Amino acid sequence: MKREKIEQLNIELAAKSPEEILRAAVGCFGKENMAFASSFGAEDQVLTDMLHREKLPVPVFTLDTGRLHQETYDLFDATRKHYGIEIEALFPETAAVESMLALHGPNLFYESIEKRRECCRIRKVQPLTKKLSTVTAWICGLRREQSVTRTAVAPIEWDAAFGLYKINPLAEVSEAWVWEYIKQHNVPFNRLHNEGYPSIGCAPCTRAVKPGEDLRAGRWWWEIAEHRECGLHREKQ
Repeated sequence: MKREKIEQLNIELAAKSPEEILRAAVGCFGKENMAFASSFGAEDQVLTDMLHREKLPVPVFTLDTGRLHQETYDLFDATRKHYGIEIEALFPETAAVESMLALHGPNLFYESIEKRRECCRIRKVQPLTKKLSTVTAWICGLRREQSVTRTAVAPIEWDAAFGLYKINPLAEVSEAWVWEYIKQHNVPFNRLHNEGYPSIGCAPCTRAVKPGEDLRAGRWWWEIAEHRECGLHREKQ
């Protein structure tokens, strides 16, 4: 039934605007059964603005890994105040972080893909898993053109990794569209975007991109492109 429901929803939402996708998702799943995961990237800021303008009070949360840029914390605060909303911050388990650092040191992510994924698992995936166990659907800012790992993103998906529906209202829009929306609606955004950071994660694992590189080339740049996901958004199953 899940597959048939998703296929039908995607047929109904074909060529619809992100706002229409959001309204349809809330109508289908109910705001009390949904949550919006924001990392305060440009796409997530657009979605925060849309939820506010459309008067869709879906709860917003973020993953505070403990290693974010100060600019991201500044935007967290600015967004909370700008829209007058509460944003729940989720944190990794202290004991798990302490054990990981004692065993591998603070810069383990540079040593191997396995160690980098372990850091992402503890700091991101575990707290996200706990949060998503309480809802039926989550909203994300994924777009198809962001990277080679996201070319098949659809507006509505079944997230087999976490066992719930995933809503991607911006799946089909372009980067230019995102920034035109931000400009048109005066949406607050991370000032690192003006310094060559199209995708922003933890500070040690993010750099500015070089001319000609794809939008996520600055994330875990020492790895090949096909490996540049943290486990929050896995291949469809």
